Amino acid sequence: MTYIGIDHPEHFHGLPVHTPAPSVPLPAVDAVAWRLECVYGEEDFAFLWERFLDTVDTEQVRALLIGPWWHAEYTPFAPVRDLIVAHADRFPALRGLFLADVVGQECEVSWLPMCDITPVLEALPLLEELAVRGCGDEDLALRPIRHTALKTLRFESGGLPGDLVRAVAASELPALERLDLWFGSSWYGADATVEDIGPVLSGGTFPRLRHLGLQNSELQDEIAAAVASAPVVAQLETLALSMGTLSDTGGEALLNGQPLNHLTTLDLRHHYLTDPVLDRIRAACAPAVVEAGEAEDDYWDEGDDEEPERYVAVSE
Repeated sequence: MTYIGIDHPEHFHGLPVHTPAPSVPLPAVDAVAWRLECVYGEEDFAFLWERFLDTVDTEQVRALLIGPWWHAEYTPFAPVRDLIVAHADRFPALRGLFLADVVGQECEVSWLPMCDITPVLEALPLLEELAVRGCGDEDLALRPIRHTALKTLRFESGGLPGDLVRAVAASELPALERLDLWFGSSWYGADATVEDIGPVLSGGTFPRLRHLGLQNSELQDEIAAAVASAPVVAQLETLALSMGTLSDTGGEALLNGQPLNHLTTLDLRHHYLTDPVLDRIRAACAPAVVEAGEAEDDYWDEGDDEEPERYVAVSE
């Protein structure tokens, strides 16, 4: 299984990421994105958070990443959310926030016990970028919200709940320029449908949207078919249909749909397209760059009587 994008970012919100450590001098507060993580078995997040507030001039913090927040057993994220909300007034310059910058070696994405993240957006009305990583079950949630500053919203999940997708589509985000939704696998709680993203595809929901990622889905062919005639595509500069189960069925839908050559990039990585269909997509989209690489390894094995099962890039 491949994991596109599941890694600790070296930069976030345009700033190099810095993780404080006792032996490392502190950089200029506004020159880095601060990453907080608990060291296994040594401290809990509440202690780490208080030390951060006491050590760093948080009024200058522009970007913040929350890494592993547990110090022994995995614990719910809600107490961390509550600390952020309770001290939101200490972060007047905060514009970028990444909840759960955690990779597979630390915790599988399906095990990340997330929560309702609506209070974070309510407490930070000037936030411009929010990234959330974690799976669905009944914990990861969002209520429809109006937020006038948010420009980038990304949910990285192996099982995104349909309720959350519908909440995103029902939110008023007039400044939103980039939206990424990783749908995931039904085995891990993904139950969103193409109809759930209908308001986004209509083009009337987010007037400033320039990048749309509808990715990591078992319904990638259906999504491609919907995108092929979606009004929102005309306003986009980049489109990502990567990480899912896109096959020639979805590829043909794109070829028979509206032109995509106004895009700068079409991301189809982790796909199940045959070379002839992929070549036709590249030709039809030129001069747009089609990022695809090779079809998933061992998918088109010679001699197979039945088509192997397709899988999304990020699930467990």
